Amino acid sequence: MKEKLVLIGNGMAGMRTVDELLKLSPDKFEITVFGAESHGNYNRIMLSPVLAGDKKLSEIIIHDLHWYEDNKISLYIGKTITKIDNDNRRVVANDGTIADFDRLIIATGSVPVMLDIQGKDLEGVISFRHINDVKVMIETAKTHKNAVVIGGGLLGLEAANGLIKQGMNVSVIHRNNVLMSQQLDKEAADLLRSKLEQSGMNFLLDHHAEALLGEKRVEKVRFRDGSEVKADLVVMAVGVRPNIALAQASGIQCDRGILVDDNLQTLSAGIYAVGECVQHRDKTFGLVAPLFEQAKVLANHLVNDGIASFKSGATSTQLKVTGINLFSAGDFIGDDTAESMVYKDFARHIYKKLVIKDNKIIGIVLYGDTNDGLWYFSLLKERQNISDIRENILFGQHQIETEAI
Repeated sequence: MKEKLVLIGNGMAGMRTVDELLKLSPDKFEITVFGAESHGNYNRIMLSPVLAGDKKLSEIIIHDLHWYEDNKISLYIGKTITKIDNDNRRVVANDGTIADFDRLIIATGSVPVMLDIQGKDLEGVISFRHINDVKVMIETAKTHKNAVVIGGGLLGLEAANGLIKQGMNVSVIHRNNVLMSQQLDKEAADLLRSKLEQSGMNFLLDHHAEALLGEKRVEKVRFRDGSEVKADLVVMAVGVRPNIALAQASGIQCDRGILVDDNLQTLSAGIYAVGECVQHRDKTFGLVAPLFEQAKVLANHLVNDGIASFKSGATSTQLKVTGINLFSAGDFIGDDTAESMVYKDFARHIYKKLVIKDNKIIGIVLYGDTNDGLWYFSLLKERQNISDIRENILFGQHQIETEAI
C-alpha cells in the first residue's frame, strides 16, 4: 500500500521536491498536488521575459498538465487549501475537496507586500508575482500610457523594463537613493541607473508614495512632499513575505516563516515545508539555489529517512538585469574595520569591488563583468587569505594563474 503524499502549492520549490522524489523512488507515494493558480507548474523567474515579449507563456511551463497524468499525480488546479486537519490527517480546499495524507508538504511560497495606503484597492493597482499580473500589464499597455512601479529592487526594475517594451511611459519610485540595495552598492547602482535611463526609464528616488488617487481606476500617485505623478497602472514591487497564514491557522509553529529542522520537517509530525514559506535557523529564502537544495534534502529524507540535511550557508546572487550582468555576495558595504579594493572601467561599463577584512574577502560586487564571480565567492566561502594574490586579484582568476606560471 503506497503512502499518501499531499503537496500544497504547485510552485517551483514544491514541484522540484516531487521531481526529486520521482527520481529516487517513483512508486513510493500516491501523490496529490493542489495549486491555487489555473496552470501547471511554471518558472516564476521567467515572468519578466514574458512581460518583455521575449518569451511566450507556454515556454515557461515546467510541467504541463499531461506530465501530471503521465506520472500518475492527482492535480487540483485553481483550488486553494483552506484547512489542514491534522487530527484526521486530511486537507480541505475552498470548494470542499478533501484529500487524505500520510505525509504533507506545505509549499505555499510567499505573498507580495502591498503598501497599506489610500487607493490601494483601485483598479490598475497590482503586484508582479503571478501569470495573471503579467496578463493585466500586457492588456493595460494596449489602452493606457502611464505606468508607475513602486520599488527599485530587481523585481521592480524587471517590471519597468517589460512595461517600457510594451510601449508605456514608466516611472520607478524608490524610497532611497540606491537601486537594488540588497545586491549593489551606490556606485554600481548609479551605473545601473544611468544605463536604464538611456532606455527610457524615469526614476524618482528618495520618494515615498502616500496615496493613490482616482475614482474607480488609479489616475495619480501622490508623494509625501505633496507632488504627484500620473499613473494608469501602479505595480507594487516592494518585497515579499513568507505565506504562512494556512500553517498558522492550522496550529503549525511559525515565526517569520514556517519553522523547519534540517530535514525540512515542521514541529508537527509528518508535516514538512519547503521553499519561500520556510524559516530555517532564523533564515528565510528567496533565491532559487537554496530552495532547490531544500527540495533535494526533503526528497532524500522522505525516501531514505534523513541521509541528507539542509545547511543554509553563504549565498551569492548572479543576475542579468535588462541585459546587464551583476554579481554580489557577502558584506559588500563593509565598515570601519574593512577596506575596499575597486576596479573601474566606465568606458566598458565595468565595476568591481572586493571588501577585505584581515586579508580575507568578505563582500563582492561586480557590474558588467561577472566572469570571476564564482571564483571570488569560493575565496569568500573558504575564508582564504589573499595576501599572495592581492596585487592582481581584481584582474581575475586568469591573470592570477598566468602570473603563477
